[in-house]
Amino acid sequence: MPHDHGHHHGHAHGHGAAPNMNGAFALAIALNLGFTGVEFVYGFLAHSSALMADAGHNLSDVLGLVMAWVGALLARRVPDNRFTYGLRGSSILAALGNGMFLMIACGAIGWDAVRRLMDPPEVASVTVMVVAAIGVLINTVSAWLFVKGSKEDLNLRGAFLHLAADAAVSVGVVLAGLAILYTGWNWLDPVVSLVITVVIVAGTWGLLRDSLKLALNGVPDNVDLPEVDAWLRDREGVLDIHDLHIWGMSTTETALTVHLVIPDGHPGDAWLDRLAGDLQSHFGIDHSTLQVERGDSEHVCVLHGHAH
Repeated sequence: MPHDHGHHHGHAHGHGAAPNMNGAFALAIALNLGFTGVEFVYGFLAHSSALMADAGHNLSDVLGLVMAWVGALLARRVPDNRFTYGLRGSSILAALGNGMFLMIACGAIGWDAVRRLMDPPEVASVTVMVVAAIGVLINTVSAWLFVKGSKEDLNLRGAFLHLAADAAVSVGVVLAGLAILYTGWNWLDPVVSLVITVVIVAGTWGLLRDSLKLALNGVPDNVDLPEVDAWLRDREGVLDIHDLHIWGMSTTETALTVHLVIPDGHPGDAWLDRLAGDLQSHFGIDHSTLQVERGDSEHVCVLHGHAH
């Protein structure tokens, strides 16, 4: 007897930033990109590896903001015959590429800082303080642009926290410049540079790990698969489930497919609609595909290579 199939596609999709955030993205990217260039040039002229390291960190802001903006735009692309999920996965690839690039940049920054620590050049501390202070202002203004949106959108919250953290890092560079001005300890500059590098690595490692997991169709951190499994088995009329798969369609959206064994047959579209809605509200799973089976034939799981 053929299986009854009940497929439901969740209607609640997270599309990153709302359209009215485009102005905030454009302004924040322009401010940070312009300041990154200025900071690197003055860091080079002032022999400050700390300023150049902070410029590298601010470049990560630009890349992160571009990634979030592009991800929000691509998430609205309509699926077609070739890309049946649309281009939502582009945000995962962008995050992975961003993480790899930043790790390489950290290696270069760290090497330069160690070289300067062994033979510290004289640092133009006043220049360092002035440029870093501008950085505090730029990052604070940029973070403020995303305060409102960060309350509802995880993507925007990440951008806000990154910018706020960078404002704090720039404060550290200002304090290093002040200390050098009064003590003449030029070695403080590369030490601060190394500290900034550690901060970047710490933040980037999580990005790299999470984006790699999503690229390999791993279960997103905000979803507990055993909990979803137990919850589905507890639904009325469900005797068993199998082939449960949960993965991230993008950095903000989660998909699920599962076979539900219901001996009484197809429970009706309204039941499936409620189940998909509950999956969205309880677990944040935006896109559910549910297949109903009576369980009167042996099902062979292709991925696991054995019968259920």
